[in-house]
This record gives sequence, C-alpha cells and structure tokens, in this order.
Amino acid sequence: MSPGTAEFGFELLVCRWAEASWPPEEPREDAVVVARQLGTRERRWDTVVLECDPAGLAARAQFGERELDSDLLHVVRNAPAEWAWYRDALPDPGYPWRYVRAAVHRAADRDVVQTRRRGNRIQIRRVAPYPDWLRRIVAVENKPDLDASAARALAGQLEHDVESALADEVWVATEATGGRVEPALLEDLPVEVGILAVSVAAGERDGPPTDAADRAAAGAADRTAADVEWYPSAVTPDATDAGRERRRLVLAERAYGRGWRSYHETMRPDCRHFELHRQGRALVPYCAAKGRPQTAAECAGSCAEFEPEPPAWRTRGWPIEGGPGKGIKRLLRRRREWIRRRERAGRDSESTHRTD
Repeated sequence: MSPGTAEFGFELLVCRWAEASWPPEEPREDAVVVARQLGTRERRWDTVVLECDPAGLAARAQFGERELDSDLLHVVRNAPAEWAWYRDALPDPGYPWRYVRAAVHRAADRDVVQTRRRGNRIQIRRVAPYPDWLRRIVAVENKPDLDASAARALAGQLEHDVESALADEVWVATEATGGRVEPALLEDLPVEVGILAVSVAAGERDGPPTDAADRAAAGAADRTAADVEWYPSAVTPDATDAGRERRRLVLAERAYGRGWRSYHETMRPDCRHFELHRQGRALVPYCAAKGRPQTAAECAGSCAEFEPEPPAWRTRGWPIEGGPGKGIKRLLRRRREWIRRRERAGRDSESTHRTD
C-alpha cells in the first residue's frame, strides 16, 4: 500500500483482525462486534470493538439488524410488559412529548414495540425485554506510520479519549516494523493507551473474490496478526455522569447496525475499475485504474478515473442480479450477516472463521 492510501487499507485490516482475533493474546470469551469510523460529535474513532454478552447479543437480534437511535432506545428500553398509554409508561424524556410520539410510531413501523389506539390515546407494549448485551467498548486509533509528528498530533486526542471515559480501553494500532523495539514505544503517547504492533499480510490475490475462491481459502491461516507492545490502563469513569451509559449504548447501537464493511455505501463499486483484493483474510478495495488501493474519500463520482460499469456487465447471469458492483455489495453484506450469525450462536472464532 502506498503512503497516501495506507491508512484506509490498514484500518480495514485491523477491523478484520479484531473481528477474528480480539482480544489480543487472550482467549475469546465474549462475542465481538467491530465497526469503523464511529464516535461522538467531539471525537471519531477509526475502529470500535464491542465486547458483548453472547446471550444478550443473541437477544438483541429480536430488534432487527438496524441500529436503534437515542429516541428509539428511549421507547424500546422502557416499553412495559402490559398495555399502557405511552406517556404513563415512559419516563419524562426532558424534551417535548410530540417527539416521543413520533418515535413510538417509528418503533411500531419497525416492529420493535407493539401499539394500539384506545380513543385518542396510543398504548404501547414491548415485544421483548431489551437485553443488557454490551459489556465493554474498546476504541482503536489506527496509525500505520506512527512517527514523532503523528504521535504529537494524536496525543491530545488520546488524552481526551481517556478523560471522557466513553470507551473502557483505548489503543493505538501501528504497523509492525520487526525491530527489537517498536518505534511506537518511543513516542510520546499517554501511558494509559495500549499499543498494538500489527503485522500486515503481504500477499494479495488479484481480481474480485469468487465463492469458489472463498471456499478454497476457507482453511487458510489469517496472516494479519498483532502483538501487544504496551497494555492499556482500564479507564475509570466518573460515577456521577448519569448520561455516560446512555451515550455508550447509543454508540454501541450504531456499531451494531453499521459494522465495518459498509465502506461500499460511500465508495463506488459500480465503477468498472473498482475491485476487491484479498490481503490475508480481509477484502481491501483496489482501483485498477490507479493500480493501488484507494481511499474512501477519493473513490467517488468526482474521481477523474470513474467509469460506470458497461451495461453488458449487468446482463451476465440473471439481469436482476446486476453487475459486479452489486455483486460486491452482496458479498460484503453476506459476510457481515454470516459473522453476526456465528457470534449469536456463540461459536469459537478461531475454528469457524471463513475468509472475509
């Protein structure tokens, strides 16, 4: 990967490694959900790892694959077991009730609560108790080339992460150099922040992946690995911060709904030059026109190299299936769904992982 595009590809590799191998150097006991580019108004993290109660995560599936935003969570978490007027059933939200009423309608449309009308009043009833599925949030900042200037720029953000205590642990992931002492250990980073040295898989397979190739590679070792160079300190939250758990749950819901393979939603897989190349077990976007991996920012309709897929590509197989771009979206969606099913079933990560 070239210096200009290394960070985006590295981010995807770290996400894939975390999905397969988190926590580092320890056996997996919790279910794991991984997302990327999530955070708050003040701070956005490259990688977010949710450590989840397996039974709780399975119960969360009753509320659908999409995220529940703050307003929906207010309704779903407080919906009663028996029918009740929504204003009697729900705590005062601290904002006008008309917004709660709108959230009740949205929740009913998504079948995450039940509603009925009695006169001019809307009553609600839960479909199931909202589970306590989140155990810990881990934030990872990805810097493949962590030199002194990058460390100085990052130090303030990491200090904010530790002080805000929204995440239970904060890490920096950097590309391993193979030296006796990794350079990241010598940089001026907060001592509370852990350091991961990630060894990136060297090999790639040219061209978009196929189901046959996926099956052939199913037993291959994951060549992306990570070593702990510095262990993080556990973050100590402010016990008086009542809104912390609410903010953490909203963040966790966003991670649950979006995952990390959603880059195809902001990139252009319908471009004739867009490909997915395999690097280790991860699938990394690759631009055939540029001859290198591309960033999410530059892979857009404004790219000078953008060319729509030829219409003939979209007639291969059943026309309803579309061209390679739609195939890439289906592949990433299928991988995400397969991982989610595996985690809900509580199966062991190392023995059951396939290829993406």
